[in-house]
Amino acid sequence: MSIYTTTYDVIVVGGGHAGSEAAAAAANLGSHTLLITMSLQNIAQMSCNPAMGGIAKGQIVREIDALGGYSAIITDKTAIQFKMLNKSKGPAMWSPRAQSDRMRFAEAWREQLESIEKLDMFQDSVNGLLFDENKIVGVKTALGIEIKAKTVIVTAGTFLNGLIHIGEKTFGGGRAGERASTGITEDLVQKGFESGRMKTGTPPRVDARSLDFSKMIEQPGDSKPSKFSYLQDIEPIKQQRSCYMTYTSKEVHDLLREGFERSPMFNGRIQSTGPRYCPSIEDKIDRFASKERHQMFIEPEGWNTTEIYVNGFSTSLPDDVQDKAIRKVAGFEKVKFLRYGYAIEYDYFPPTQLKHTLETKLIDNLYFAGQINGTTGYEEAASQGLMAGINAALNVQNREPFILKRNEAYIGVLIDDLITKGTEEPYRMFTSRAEYRTLLRQDNADLRLTPKGYKLGLASKERLDRVKEKKEKTDLFIKFLQETSVRPEEINPILEKRNTAIISQPMKMIRIASRPQIDFEDLKRLTKVNQYIKDENLDEEVVEQTEIHVKYAGYIAKEKNNADKLNRLENVRIPDNFDYDKLKSVSIEAKQKLSKIRPTTIAQASRISGVSPSDVSVLLVYMGR
Repeated sequence: MSIYTTTYDVIVVGGGHAGSEAAAAAANLGSHTLLITMSLQNIAQMSCNPAMGGIAKGQIVREIDALGGYSAIITDKTAIQFKMLNKSKGPAMWSPRAQSDRMRFAEAWREQLESIEKLDMFQDSVNGLLFDENKIVGVKTALGIEIKAKTVIVTAGTFLNGLIHIGEKTFGGGRAGERASTGITEDLVQKGFESGRMKTGTPPRVDARSLDFSKMIEQPGDSKPSKFSYLQDIEPIKQQRSCYMTYTSKEVHDLLREGFERSPMFNGRIQSTGPRYCPSIEDKIDRFASKERHQMFIEPEGWNTTEIYVNGFSTSLPDDVQDKAIRKVAGFEKVKFLRYGYAIEYDYFPPTQLKHTLETKLIDNLYFAGQINGTTGYEEAASQGLMAGINAALNVQNREPFILKRNEAYIGVLIDDLITKGTEEPYRMFTSRAEYRTLLRQDNADLRLTPKGYKLGLASKERLDRVKEKKEKTDLFIKFLQETSVRPEEINPILEKRNTAIISQPMKMIRIASRPQIDFEDLKRLTKVNQYIKDENLDEEVVEQTEIHVKYAGYIAKEKNNADKLNRLENVRIPDNFDYDKLKSVSIEAKQKLSKIRPTTIAQASRISGVSPSDVSVLLVYMGR
């Protein structure tokens, strides 16, 4: 079958995290899919740090897994360290994070993609899009090949007109050692799209053999590491590699300041916006001038490599300044560089130009996912790729689109934020962005989303059965605690040890379990509980799920009630062709914002910056409510 004569159901442009998930999802849903990438050797490359997950990002990876994506599976297969962050806080804040072996991660992704029957891959650069008026019909490559498609997903990452900066030196590129992509932006702007520029940075990579780790603080993984994927045949890692922490100093800062006038971010040569929550070292020194030191995390790139990622030292300063300053950091006195840090500028398209499906409003059957939408991070990109791949396939098959609401998934929050509010700086997910974060925990992503993934045709029957079993066992364990009493002589020694009130008569275990001072490790010491766990063969997942439900039942019920109320507004649809100019009692700003973003529901309209509650009330009247 020739690419010259084939009309693909879906073409995915770009083989990063967004492109890989998009191509896999579309092909697994039965669409004949082509993934075009500049380098088949660099599929799903970890361009920045060799890690997946983190605060809120870990929740996203688990959601991708629950829906039938691959990011969690690949991470577990290639992990070198695992940590559950924020364990000292409530379960809504718990966030899994794993260090990965960078080379094995890319290799495992390629092997996974090559195993998918309906997925073809092709190495070339896409430098043009083919249109039939307001509809996409294919792509044009650097070799001059025109490949036809029913839908196209653009996941170009930092490659669109990418410019790399190291001090005064500037050269075209989408990533170190790889050329930029040209032509796509120009084609889209000609079609009426609004584009902008963003920047991001990356720190130096250094040789571990040249570092003195005895001067640093060891950061080991969890003593009992967990994993990302809910699949049972994926095992947690047995061995782990430690990361290390060290600090900059006033002397380091003074040396770095000497190069500020040569830094493209300070002398005005780069004017685009960078990530607020992942600032460069020069940004940190400038913005937090009173701080005499900043943390640096020393992260290994894999099992069998000496390459080290210097997290916390992202920079675009001249190479000689980087070299001189970092040697004053404890443990870096004899450092050997493998690669200097750099900044990269690239084109993006404000995401208010998209629908909730990630299809563009201007061009039918054209989808954007990843950094082209103004996001930062592998996890944010992968989740968008998954959703774009699903919706492109559903589009071709004339099936209903798949959209996640804000109370259903962090992925729903991410996409709704992007298309409703837009972003003028690289968007990063945080737990604080999700108003229903008690519902959207990392531990229950499978319960929330696997039934949806199974209904789509992505999540397997094995996954669904596992979720049903988990829910049934959790419900029965809760029932057991509600119906079973514990005698004072059994529980009081534990209550005294935990400095909580003792009991004078038998009490239902659910009341004891709900006390904040008591955890389920305490309850396991009781013969009845321990025997029940053994008899019912309950794993740690079920025990953890039960404990969260028992302790946070009130909060969960309250948040669910709030979500149900808001969902009533999600069900009030606004016609596609609604004329906002006819709204008499609405502010000019609200009319302009509503006309530009064109929300599909009243709830979405209420989340647009500049649209007040009174504006929403007027809209409700016009909708007959």
